[in-house]
Amino acid sequence: MGRVPHLPDDDAWLLAERRAIGDRIRVTRLRANRTQESVFLAAQISRSSYQAIEAGAADARISTLLRIARVLGVHVTDLLHG
Repeated sequence: MGRVPHLPDDDAWLLAERRAIGDRIRVTRLRANRTQESVFLAAQISRSSYQAIEAGAADARISTLLRIARVLGVHVTDLLHG
């Protein structure tokens, strides 16, 4: 079985995608006139986890993204694809 090639820009691409998702979460939250606190409390996730996701500094589990999307009143694909 062959190795999966590692693309040179893999890490940069992943970071850029996480930041884009975090930006879409922030914009959606602001459009919904919600504070970070109201979202992370309603989504039942920790403050630090939410802040890291919105900043693009952490990977989010799909269940976490689904909770955030539900709280913000959008479909999860809106956060992933914008």
